[in-house]
Amino acid sequence: MKKKIRRRRCKHCDDLFKPDPRNLKRQKFCRKSEYKEASKRYSQQKWLMKPKNTTANQRLHLTTGQKPVQRFVKDALRPLSEPLPDFRETETLLVYKDFGIRFDTNVYTVPPRLVGKSVTLKADSRTISVYYKEKQVATHVRSWKKKQRIDLPSHSEQVRKLKKRIFMDKQIMVFMSLGQEAVDYLEKLSDAAQPLKKTILRLLVLNDDYGAASLIYALKKALEHKLYGFAYVQNILYQEMISSIQHQPVALKNDDLNKIRLTKPNLAEYDAIVLQRRKR
Repeated sequence: MKKKIRRRRCKHCDDLFKPDPRNLKRQKFCRKSEYKEASKRYSQQKWLMKPKNTTANQRLHLTTGQKPVQRFVKDALRPLSEPLPDFRETETLLVYKDFGIRFDTNVYTVPPRLVGKSVTLKADSRTISVYYKEKQVATHVRSWKKKQRIDLPSHSEQVRKLKKRIFMDKQIMVFMSLGQEAVDYLEKLSDAAQPLKKTILRLLVLNDDYGAASLIYALKKALEHKLYGFAYVQNILYQEMISSIQHQPVALKNDDLNKIRLTKPNLAEYDAIVLQRRKR
């Protein structure tokens, strides 16, 4: 049989309330939210009235000669000093395609995810700190030399992983299957900070229009003259070649099917198979 809980009067509002069974002996206040602060003050006052707490707070301190209660007065506490002003050089800079920012004729790298975005640079005589939306993203030792590139290993590693992921794209693999010239040109495009996916897709359209042999010739000539970009290859083909395909390919309703391209087969592999059969 459950024991009946008797109601009691609240010490603050004097209303009857039913105490919580878990705190039956000590609960003096009702459960109204506005009386929680009163309950807290009552508990603190009761704690302070205990002999051990009364004696400790009333004893004279040997150094100050005052009681702790008298010492900790709001008017006697001094406010914290204002933070020192930031005297560092501050500039807002754009992150370029080489994941670097230009400052004082030098290039300082930032994480490659910030390419095309504006960051805040703060520099003193020793260090350079880079912030994006008030969050610090990079710190460099300031170089007083001219025309230097200061690169962090972590940033280079991020770029390497990003390039590896891009090179695994299906369209880029199709372009690389055209031959060594295509692979060399792809690496130069990457070094020149060109938009790889967009450029490769447009070069593959030229491959459809002019044929693989003509495109390889144009890539080879562009490599010789260090011309890296879609417009250069297109101009070479326009001036020296004639489009081998005069009609448009059939357009399917499913756009994903229109984008399908197959890698160029390596005939040397077939020749190796034939030679093996002849030896037998």
